Amino acid sequence: MTAPIETASADLVALAIERHESALIRYAASILGDVERAREVVQDTFLKLCTAAPEKIRDRLAQWLFTVCRNRAFDVRKKDGRMSPLTEVDLETRPRPGPKPLDELERQETLRQVLDVVRQLPDKEREVLTLKFGCDLSYREISGITALSVSHVGVLIHNGVARIRKNLQSDSSPAPSLVRRLS
Repeated sequence: MTAPIETASADLVALAIERHESALIRYAASILGDVERAREVVQDTFLKLCTAAPEKIRDRLAQWLFTVCRNRAFDVRKKDGRMSPLTEVDLETRPRPGPKPLDELERQETLRQVLDVVRQLPDKEREVLTLKFGCDLSYREISGITALSVSHVGVLIHNGVARIRKNLQSDSSPAPSLVRRLS
């Protein structure tokens, strides 16, 4: 009789959900263009985590989760054969306390401008920027997820930020604070 394979502990799964669920949904939504489909992909990702051997993933949990999520999202996108652009409403996965109405309008307009610029980026740049700034992953983790070298990830991030900065500065947009943060 062979020994049973140990599966991920409930604590590991709970930790993964707590730390990474929102970022995984945003990342999958950036690939799929559909938050509901993204939630399904993330649910599949966590189900796969439940059956994974913890000793193989414990030290690289984020990288493992994002890789599985990425692969599943691309499978779904390929199967669906469609991709629709994200809207600022789609990016909101959890409700947040509401700021003053004028501040909220300005934030929405800034977000719309940034999304318009990001949509124009090449796919690889858009993906690594989403992983870096939307999911707060390291270059090494992004490298492991995308199968690109760490230095190539750095170049893509640098080029993407430079394009965003240039496009936002060339607009007469009310987003100067965002441009400063990207500098």
